[in-house]
Amino acid sequence: MPAPPRLKIKIQIHCEDEIAIGPGKADLLEAIRRHGSISAAGRAMDMSYRRAWLLVDTMNRCWDGPLVQTSPGRSATSGARLTELGEQVLAHYRTLQDDIVRAAHGADYDALAKRLRSVPRSSQKD
Repeated sequence: MPAPPRLKIKIQIHCEDEIAIGPGKADLLEAIRRHGSISAAGRAMDMSYRRAWLLVDTMNRCWDGPLVQTSPGRSATSGARLTELGEQVLAHYRTLQDDIVRAAHGADYDALAKRLRSVPRSSQKD
């Protein structure tokens, strides 16, 4: 039996040409919250520290305050944490994702799915 049609909606919020937040950046924020550092969050996501740091840098530059606060060093207070704004942005983004997933399941999706082929034709003329 063929798999049911798949609907994928990806939310990206842009700040000029930069992606201020999207699914991967939201996942990174959650990993930073969980692990307490950018490097540990990056490792948990199979991402280099540099890539994780660049994503955090972009997020921190795109909002009216930083989403991630860092404290350098090796003390108990060193590492990274989400700011209050970071927690708020992440919560709003996840709620928006949930709302869109709920909206995507209904009569309009069902009507499209009913007309969608399980596999594409090899040519338009078939």
